[in-house]
Amino acid sequence: MTNELLRSLESLVGPLPEIIIVDNNSGEDDVHQLDLHYSNVKLIQSDKNLGFAGGNNLGIKAASGKYILLLNNDTLVPPDFLKPLVDLLECDTSIGAVSPLITYTERPGVIQYAGFTHLNPFTLRMKAIGHGELDTGQFKTVRETPFAHGCAMILPARIIQEVGLMEEKYFLYYEEHDWSRRIRKAGYKICFQPQSKVYHKESISTGKNSTLKTYFINRNRLLFMQRNYNFVTQIVALFYLLCVSIPKNTLHFLITRQNDHLSAYWDALIWNLTQKTKKKWLF
Repeated sequence: MTNELLRSLESLVGPLPEIIIVDNNSGEDDVHQLDLHYSNVKLIQSDKNLGFAGGNNLGIKAASGKYILLLNNDTLVPPDFLKPLVDLLECDTSIGAVSPLITYTERPGVIQYAGFTHLNPFTLRMKAIGHGELDTGQFKTVRETPFAHGCAMILPARIIQEVGLMEEKYFLYYEEHDWSRRIRKAGYKICFQPQSKVYHKESISTGKNSTLKTYFINRNRLLFMQRNYNFVTQIVALFYLLCVSIPKNTLHFLITRQNDHLSAYWDALIWNLTQKTKKKWLF
């Protein structure tokens, strides 16, 4: 899969950028099978799995470019995808991060991401704009969005120097939302660039219905709230969590007999009760 991405990057229009591959202690995957004959490819091997945030941070620290592009290894890119992203950052220094239009590889032409809606601070949920729609060119205009997409996002190196690296406590999921919020809090915009497109084989690493995904999404949704919202908002969100979200999810897993997911869900809730964060949890 990574070799397929490398081949698509080789076809980019213009000079080939510096490419950094982070082997995040991938276990059974053999790094010797990687096609590293390109002179601009650098391989970094971690002695442990640092999660999505930690793995990306390793690559960022090793990068030397003016702009840093984070790209999942389960993606493919067309030859012209990079230039519109860089051009947008070049013409507007108030932009802190940009993500392209993302469509599914296994469902050609179906959109995964065309920007995000604002996160509801009480339900702690958001929606990907255009998700599930057929790409008919309905998204043509560059616009601001609350959050970039971690699968494919580009930032000026100076922005990372200013706001810091991804928060590694998340490990997996919600780290790019936290990062995007910090970028916006520093006074910069997050933008969606529809003239650039990436094809994504979603959830190849974690699985589309894995207990790993259930655990980290639910764990980190609460962690994000703790780090980013005030006391009053947390009170309302906690009320929604106790009265609606927890009973609904617990009942769903019980009815569908997904005991492993039920266990992962409750482990995620309990983790938030036992951890210390930058902002104290309400209870």
